Parts: sequence; C-alpha cells; structure tokens
Amino acid sequence: MGGVALGLFALSLVSGMLGLGVAFAAVPFLSFFLEDLVHQVQPLALLLNGVTAAFAVVGFAQSRLVDWKKALLLALVTTLSAPLGAWWVQSVPVRWVWFVYLGAVAYLAYTLFRPPKGALARENFPLALVLAAPIAVLAGFLGVGPGFLLFPTLVLTGHEPKKAAAINAFAVTPPSFSSLLPHLPAARLDPTLTLVLVLVGALGSYLGSRLTSLYLPPKRLKQLFGLLILAATAYRVWTLLS
Repeated sequence: MGGVALGLFALSLVSGMLGLGVAFAAVPFLSFFLEDLVHQVQPLALLLNGVTAAFAVVGFAQSRLVDWKKALLLALVTTLSAPLGAWWVQSVPVRWVWFVYLGAVAYLAYTLFRPPKGALARENFPLALVLAAPIAVLAGFLGVGPGFLLFPTLVLTGHEPKKAAAINAFAVTPPSFSSLLPHLPAARLDPTLTLVLVLVGALGSYLGSRLTSLYLPPKRLKQLFGLLILAATAYRVWTLLS
C-alpha cells in the first residue's frame, strides 16, 4: 500500500499544479494494482479526482486566481453532462475505453505544442463553454473527470494558463462526483486503501496548486501539461504492448 500511496501523492502533486484532478494519471497508475477497470479503477479514480480538484481550488483561491463566474458556469455544464459518459461506458468493451483514452491525450499533446492561431488565440470563453458538454461526456466515459480535457481547452481558447488551471480545478470538482454516481452500485472499493489515497491525494494536490500559484511561470505550466500527457500516453502504450 505504501508504494501506491507514494505514487498517488506524486501524481496528485503534479495534477494539483495544473488544476486537473488526478484521475487522468491515476487511471493507468491504479490499473497496475487493481484488475477491474470499470468497477475498481474508474470509481476510485473519480473519487480521487473530485477530492484532489477541490483541494487544488483552495490553493488557487488563496492567490485569487479563480474566476468564480466562469468556474461556476463550466461546473454546471460538466456536472450535468459527465454522467452520460459514465453510464455509456458500462456497456462498452474495456479495450475501446483505452483506445479512446490514448487518442484523446495524444491529440491534446499535439494541440498544446502547436496552438492554433487567429480567433482561438484570444480569450473566447463562450466557445470553451460550448465545448465543455461533449468534453464532460467523453471524460465520464473514460472515468477520468473532465479536467485533463478542460484545461487545454481553456488555454487554447485564450485563457492565461494559471487562471485556466484555477478555473479548471473548480469546474471539474462537481462532475467528478456526478460521474461517480453511476459506478457506485457495482463499485468494488477497498475502504482502507481508499481512505489512504484520499488523504495523500488531498495533500499532494493542495501543495501542487500552491507551487503553481507562487512559483511556476505560465509558459512552464503549459509545457508541463504537454509533457505529462505525453508521458502518460507513452507509459500506457508500453504496458499494452508488453
């Protein structure tokens, strides 16, 4: 259990820096220790995602980086949309879930390293709000919460990375829990492991959000996200092929 907790703390620290919630990195990580993707890994990852995102909000709010109006609107859209994907995944073969996951993170890495020019280079929150619904459905399907898709969407629609991370952290907290609800009837969670991971995840995400708020330049934040999802994609491809 110590190794799982230490790994989850490290992932929560990094995800807290980005305001993501930890699920998108926790899904492949927890899959090494838990056998059932849909009934063990995804419910635990969604619970951890909500907790870590909430504690990241606290860290960002202390530096007044959260745009509460935008965050509330995004949270409303994603909370209502995310359960649709969570219900959908119950009837889809596991291998297709992994294919969609890998395709999504690879595409996001590409778009972040080659951001579009023109209108999307300026702040365009209405477009981000429109995209939030399908993003939340896809994230609910993947069992990762919408944070890893919403953060680059906000950046690519012209939002400054630190503020995007802060908005994102708040916006993904409610849908993480709403996506968890369809999993609960069939979820199989170990109470002790769950409690330990919730505690270390909360601590790691809070510390990560404070590091971003106080020390990390916006350009480095964007690069960190791109490198993180590339690493997660490469790691999962290697495990699928090995």
